[in-house]
Amino acid sequence: MQTNTITTVSQNLCFEGTQGVYSHVSEQTGCTMRFGVFLPPQAKVGPVPVLYWLSGLTCTEENFITKAGAQRVAAELGVAIVTPDTSPRGLDIPGMADSYDFGLGAGFYVNATQAPWAQNFRMDAYVSQELPAVMAAHFPIDAQRTGIFGHSMGGHGALVLALRNPQRYRSVSAFAPIVSPLHCPWGEKALAGYLGPDRDTWKDYDACALIESRGWTGPALLVDQGANDTFLQTQLKPELLQQACSRAGVGLDLRMRAGYDHSYFFIASFVESHLRFHAQQLAL
Repeated sequence: MQTNTITTVSQNLCFEGTQGVYSHVSEQTGCTMRFGVFLPPQAKVGPVPVLYWLSGLTCTEENFITKAGAQRVAAELGVAIVTPDTSPRGLDIPGMADSYDFGLGAGFYVNATQAPWAQNFRMDAYVSQELPAVMAAHFPIDAQRTGIFGHSMGGHGALVLALRNPQRYRSVSAFAPIVSPLHCPWGEKALAGYLGPDRDTWKDYDACALIESRGWTGPALLVDQGANDTFLQTQLKPELLQQACSRAGVGLDLRMRAGYDHSYFFIASFVESHLRFHAQQLAL
C-alpha cells in the first residue's frame, strides 16, 4: 500500500492559517482514513508544535474542526492541531455498524486482538505511530513538541496513549474522559469485543490502571468535566482517576464545571485553556 501518499479533500483559509482535511490509505487499518490538520500561520516560516485531538463515540474528523472553535487560539499560539477519525470505515465487517458504541465510530483507540476486528481496528498504532509519520512527511510540524487531548472516548484515548508513550507526548489533557473502561458499560463492551474476555489484558488500555503501573512524570494531567454531564456517574467516574493519581503520586488538575454537560458547547467553552496549557508545555 502507498501509505505515505495523501490526498487533499479540502483546504480553507482560517485565521491566516489553513484548515485542511486529507485522506490516505492506512497500513494499520487497511482502509482509507481521513484526518484534519489546522496549520497556524507560523507554519509558513518553520515547523510548529503539534497537538493531536481524539474525538468521542460516533464522531469523525469533522466534529472538532467545525464545533470546538479552536483555530483562533491555535493560530495565535502557533500550534498545529491534527484530528483523526475515530475508527476505520468502508470495511465489510459483519456487525460493524450495529451499535453506536462498538465498531463504526467507536474504535476506542486500541489495537484489537480478537477476530474479526484485529486486522483493521488498530487505532492505537494508527494514532501513535502511522499518523505522526504521515504528518512528519507532509507537514511542517516539530515532532519533538507533541501533545495529545480528546473528549469522552477520545479523552480515554488521549490519556492512555500518553501514558503508554510518554517519550512521544509532552502533555496530555481531556474533556469528560472515560477514565477506567474496566469499570463502565462503554468500556466493558468495547474492550471485551476488541481484546477478549481476559480483563487483565484490558489494563493496557485503562488510564487508571496505567497510572498505577507506569506512573506519569510529565506535567499534571488536565481534565475538564461537566458537573451536569448525563454520563458522569455511569460511564466517566472521574473520582477513579483522582484516586489512582493520588495513590501513584501523579499530578492531576481536575476541573469540575458546574452546569456543563457532555456536548461540544462544553468543549468550546474551555478549549482555549487546554490549548494554552499545551502551548506552554510544548514551548519548553
